[in-house]
Amino acid sequence: MRTTVITVVHGRHEHLARQHEALLRSLVRPYRYLVVAMDDDGIADWTPAGEVPPEVLHVDGRPDGLPLAAARNAGARAATAGGADLLVFLDVDCMPDPDLVGGYVRSAVRCAGHLLCGPVTYLPEPGRDGYPHDGLTGLRDPHPARPAPDPGQVVVDRDGHDLFWSLSFALTPATWDAIGGFDEAYVGYGGEDTDFGRRAAASGVPLAWVGDAHAYHQHHPVSRPPVEHLEDIVRNAGLFHDRWGDWPMTGWLDELAGLGLVERVHDRYVVAASRRSST
Repeated sequence: MRTTVITVVHGRHEHLARQHEALLRSLVRPYRYLVVAMDDDGIADWTPAGEVPPEVLHVDGRPDGLPLAAARNAGARAATAGGADLLVFLDVDCMPDPDLVGGYVRSAVRCAGHLLCGPVTYLPEPGRDGYPHDGLTGLRDPHPARPAPDPGQVVVDRDGHDLFWSLSFALTPATWDAIGGFDEAYVGYGGEDTDFGRRAAASGVPLAWVGDAHAYHQHHPVSRPPVEHLEDIVRNAGLFHDRWGDWPMTGWLDELAGLGLVERVHDRYVVAASRRSST
């Protein structure tokens, strides 16, 4: 099965380099490795070596945020045009376990027509020598918010599509076409992956959690709630509500409201008037 790994990137080149190094240790090597650079001229300075050389695609940025949905769609089109039998999407922060690619391949055969998701461990900050090349498996501690089957297990989930996240997932081009890809109306941070899960459910595509497809999310500083993405979150949440009738990201929206950055107006979340007047 010809597998193409796709990651989208804007900066985070050190994380990208570690991801590529981890791919080189895969027990099953991917057929291709596509890096979709979003308004990222600095990617030209990245010169990795190895048996799985990355192919870089360029996607223009948008004034209102990074085109995450459009970039993933561009990667899927390029992979499919290149003859991929399986599309594996990894967030740029995620390093694959040596068996991730093989785990997704085996599960794609076992669960044809499913949207495949693997467990993700959030790593602590690396030490002076970085993360251990051969010891990531010993660091496994899957995020508790998502199912994490044991190695060798695949759990089919027909009702848990709202738990889908885009950190690590795989599907065949036919399943991608059945879902219709990501909705490019979503721009910037938040909501597009929850929408993709809903689109999969609406298309009758079951979700399957793959115990062998483990990924390791590299540490980076975050803010809670992510105030730097305020406008993106509010805009994308409103779009999702218009599409599906309920609100995503309510935890973040309520936390932002608690900080006085978001308010409810006529049963909608909007950027607070005080915030709008200051920008």
